[in-house]
Amino acid sequence: MQRRIDHGWRLRELMAARGMNTISDLIPHLSDRGIHLSDSQIYRLVGGTPERMNLNLLGAILDTLDCSFEDLCPVTVSAVPDRATGTLDASAKTDAFRPARARIRRPE
Repeated sequence: MQRRIDHGWRLRELMAARGMNTISDLIPHLSDRGIHLSDSQIYRLVGGTPERMNLNLLGAILDTLDCSFEDLCPVTVSAVPDRATGTLDASAKTDAFRPARARIRRPE
């Protein structure tokens, strides 16, 4: 069994809940915390899900929005079926799936 880890990105949603509707509402808050990004960088940050991020930037976002990491980036872990058997559990493999041993006899 393999485990798949997915994450969401709720920055735009959390900004809207706090009355920040545009990226220009977020820029001064980040600048107060020592984070200076271009408009295009913040646009990409708000509009999409980042694959990697500086921890200082993450801390500044969490402090600005007064939220936790779980609120900003919910993580879900799910089981992925095993490719060999199609089952979710490795214990489901039984001896019934083993091939029968061949017996070779000489012709008499």
